[in-house]
Amino acid sequence: MKPCQPGDWVARSLTSVWHPCTQMQHHETMPLVPVSHGRGAWLFGTDGKRYLDAISSWWVNLFGHANPRINAALKEQLDLLEHAMLAGFTHEPVIRLSERLAVRTNHVLGHCFYASDGASAVEIALKMSFHFWRNSGQTDKREFVCLQGSYHGETIGALAVTDVALFRDAYGPLLQQAHVVATPDARTAEVGQSAADVARRAAMQLEQLLADRADKIAAVIVEPLVQCATGMAMYDPTYLVEARALCDHYGVHLIADEIAVGCGRTGTYFACEQANIWPDFVCLSKGISGGYLPLSLVMTRDEIYRGFYDADVKRGFLHSHSYTGNPLACRAALATLDIFEQDDVLNCNRERATRLTTALKPLAEDKRVAHFRQRGMIWAFDAITDDPAFSRKFFTAGLQHELLLRPIGRTVYLMPPYVLNDEEIDGLAVRTRKVFDEVIGD
Repeated sequence: MKPCQPGDWVARSLTSVWHPCTQMQHHETMPLVPVSHGRGAWLFGTDGKRYLDAISSWWVNLFGHANPRINAALKEQLDLLEHAMLAGFTHEPVIRLSERLAVRTNHVLGHCFYASDGASAVEIALKMSFHFWRNSGQTDKREFVCLQGSYHGETIGALAVTDVALFRDAYGPLLQQAHVVATPDARTAEVGQSAADVARRAAMQLEQLLADRADKIAAVIVEPLVQCATGMAMYDPTYLVEARALCDHYGVHLIADEIAVGCGRTGTYFACEQANIWPDFVCLSKGISGGYLPLSLVMTRDEIYRGFYDADVKRGFLHSHSYTGNPLACRAALATLDIFEQDDVLNCNRERATRLTTALKPLAEDKRVAHFRQRGMIWAFDAITDDPAFSRKFFTAGLQHELLLRPIGRTVYLMPPYVLNDEEIDGLAVRTRKVFDEVIGD
């Protein structure tokens, strides 16, 4: 096999690799960055330049690149078991991970079903909900409800409950149509309204739909507290409280897609904790393995699990993935949970968040910025600009200032790993302001 020399990585990648979420023609002018290694919050290019990974490599990296504790756990696991099928077999890492996650829900969600990526977890939750109602004799309950601006993945089922036109429109003819209800996005507040008022207003529309079609609806799916891919739309926990109560009243499942917002990203391990509610299904991925290996899972309640427990194989949940419950990925997730517990991460993140919010104050008060917002370890603001190339220009300029930032449209967001020291926090704020000044102009 021909060795891959750093000097020709870009050309060879552009020839042979179809990169995700990318119009490949843009790479005629937008740089493709060849990465040689990572340490802590930093990625290093083959040319020696470094970049602060301010978006956690698409929101997955929690405790830095090449984390020594996660590395050690994986090296140990490599000598024990790399993989075994989970149908008819089991192993220690998947058992321990399932047990520890159940404890974090106070055993309300006590059953874990594993896959590899976030979209697959959403597919599993949708199928489980539909199949549960089918097993219960309620075969008409086959419709789903999602929020305006929601994003739940790009496989066919997940895309059907996604309301981001850029991802959905090309595949519209393939998709089952979901009901789309008002977003509780706090940015939609009218004069005199609070974020909680917006949440209650949106919940009223959900109630109208459920009152009319609950006998046909299987589940409501939400991204708790932050709708990420639509531009970091943040909302008040009141909406989750209302949605839980409405789903209970009308006999509809509540699915919480915590793929991006779980694992401490919003300030609590599960975002739903901030509303003091538990859904019927929780989807986890991204940060669950610390950004090391593909892993996703769905957690659900015992009564739902029991709805499939039967001698008849057709009543079982026969969904499967070859790498379900991979021991290496589960071991990385266990090491990640160890760090959460041993380092008091959630409390330490509150201190980091306070410092970074303070450091970003000049941007928050800038007249060229709208809707500066923060929830846990997520910051976002909307640039006041009509430039359709704003996000690409910002990404390119960020690289010149040692920053990996990838705006969504005109929304600039920061979602850094949980390891930034004070110097890195201050540097992130200063450099983000410099990039913004360069791109947006006076």
